[in-house]
Amino acid sequence: MRKLLHTTVAGGAAAAALVALAAAPASAASSDSQFDVTFPDKRPQTQYYVQNSASLNSQTGKVTGKSVMSWQILDDQVIDNSKRYTSFKITTRIEERLTKTSEDHVVTTKTCDLTKLVNDNYTWFQQEDVNTCVAPSTLYDGEVWWSTDSTVVYDIEGDGKGPVTKELTGSPLLHG
Repeated sequence: MRKLLHTTVAGGAAAAALVALAAAPASAASSDSQFDVTFPDKRPQTQYYVQNSASLNSQTGKVTGKSVMSWQILDDQVIDNSKRYTSFKITTRIEERLTKTSEDHVVTTKTCDLTKLVNDNYTWFQQEDVNTCVAPSTLYDGEVWWSTDSTVVYDIEGDGKGPVTKELTGSPLLHG
C-alpha cells in the first residue's frame, strides 16, 4: 500500500509540474542596436538596425536567440543599385552566465551571410527569414542567466580596408 501511495504522489507531482510548465507564458527579451556605414565614394550612407532577442518556449523548455537586421539609405532621393559589400555577415549567439554579473559563455551560434540581400536591396524593413539569423535553440536552465548577442562583420567593396566588426547590444537577460 505504501509503495502504491508513493508512486501515486510522485506521479501526481510530476503531472502537476508538467501542467505548470505548459501553462507558463513564454518569456522574451529584446534590444535594438544601430550603426551607420559611410562609403568612400558616392554610394549613400546607410543605417543598419539589429534587434537581438532571446525567448523561452514554455512548450519545449528551450531558449531561442535571433537577430533581425534591417537597413535604409540616409538620403531618400538616392537609389543605389551598386555593389556595396564583398561580404556582409551576422553571427547570432545564445549565451549563458552563472550569475547576473559574471562572464558570458557561448552555448550555440550561427553565422548568416546577408551579402547578396544587402547588395540587392538598398533598403529593407521587412521581418522575414532571409534577414533573420537564428542560433540553434538550447535547453533552458532557470538557474543561469541567458541572452542573445550578435556581431556584424562587413567588408566594403573597393575601399581596400578589409573587414570591419560591429559588436551589437545583446538582449536583456532571461532568468528563473
